[in-house]
Amino acid sequence: MPSSPSPTISQQNPNAGAKGAHILVVDDDQRIRALLTRYLMREGYLVSAAADTREASELLEDMAFDLIVLDVMMPGESGTRFTARLREGPEPMRSAPILMLSALHETRNRVEGLEAGVDDYLAKPFDPRELSLRIASILRRARRPETVDPLVRFGPFAYDPARAELTCLGEAVRLTTRERDVLQILVEHSGAIVSRQSLASRESEPKAAERSVDVEIARLRRKIEIDPSAPRYLQTARGQGYRLVVDAPRAKKMQS
Repeated sequence: MPSSPSPTISQQNPNAGAKGAHILVVDDDQRIRALLTRYLMREGYLVSAAADTREASELLEDMAFDLIVLDVMMPGESGTRFTARLREGPEPMRSAPILMLSALHETRNRVEGLEAGVDDYLAKPFDPRELSLRIASILRRARRPETVDPLVRFGPFAYDPARAELTCLGEAVRLTTRERDVLQILVEHSGAIVSRQSLASRESEPKAAERSVDVEIARLRRKIEIDPSAPRYLQTARGQGYRLVVDAPRAKKMQS
């Protein structure tokens, strides 16, 4: 396949999704750079390329990359030394996932790369499909973890325990101080039965407050239940207390 000019700026398959990962290819062999760029673009990735670590460093100053595909043997600084330098530097370059490519097949060469901080090592020549699978695997491992939605949800309602705020479809629901206290305790024990004594525990006179718990529960039901006489969320456990039935926690992806 004929050589193509060295692509030193970002290129993307026009059919690729907007969420395609951005990959930096660093290799002094112009033919390999061009082949890797075209192949990865067809896979749906945004691709930038550099002929050596100097060009790579310049690109890294201006752009963030999801993965670096890095050759080992290059004029000037080797891929191994470049990796070690990145791992000693500031974020986000320090944590950038790196897949090292090399014609060196000996175990010690792979060990040197791994010790320098690469995430994976692939020997040349390689099957393009294996390259694609290894890249996908590294990106899955590097993906930022999901966090649990901090809001406690039940039906159209969402309660923020940190702010003690209740909303319905995004609109604020007004609560009295005592209603908020009762709901806060129920949220803290979501799904579990909470005794009337526990619901009254924040009052200075718990015994007297127990008698008002039923009143507060009735008021809350009028605000969160479609039919307060047949509650779906704020349920009574006869002879034991009350419980708030909430939705399963949602996973929420962190923004990059």
